Amino acid sequence: MRIREASENDIPALYNLYRHIGKKDDGYFEHALERAQIYLTFEDDVLCGFCVLNWKPRYSLYKKLGIPEIQDVNVLPEWRRRGVASALIDHCERLARDKNCTHVGISVGLNKDYGPAQILYAGLGYMPDGNGVTYDRDGVEFGRSYPIDDDLALMLIKPL
Repeated sequence: MRIREASENDIPALYNLYRHIGKKDDGYFEHALERAQIYLTFEDDVLCGFCVLNWKPRYSLYKKLGIPEIQDVNVLPEWRRRGVASALIDHCERLARDKNCTHVGISVGLNKDYGPAQILYAGLGYMPDGNGVTYDRDGVEFGRSYPIDDDLALMLIKPL
């Protein structure tokens, strides 16, 4: 397995991977490359997954404590359960350690589709940060309703 940082030349392949997993978000990768680093993983020269490492996340606790956030970990279905996501996360954790970060953050959605990620992140040592659920990186208000979509998440943290 090989991991490398993405460049603008990789954007078409990233959109193709995104479409293959059923996602569409025009402009996402261009914006991500402006604010963060995208890491690609290859097996036998086949792009099988990616993640984003955001050194300046929007989430207030991470921002306050200078914690980088691993975001948007995605692996093609045929490459899942082969260690691809774990390798991407491990790569980002090493980069954070190299920059003398003491913690790294990651978020996970709350619906059943995120069950495998919830189990993986817990197994890798990520724990809830203690601030409850967020919607679009802001804390939710008690008694208020929120859509159950990709923006409803639990923020996790791991000491390095």
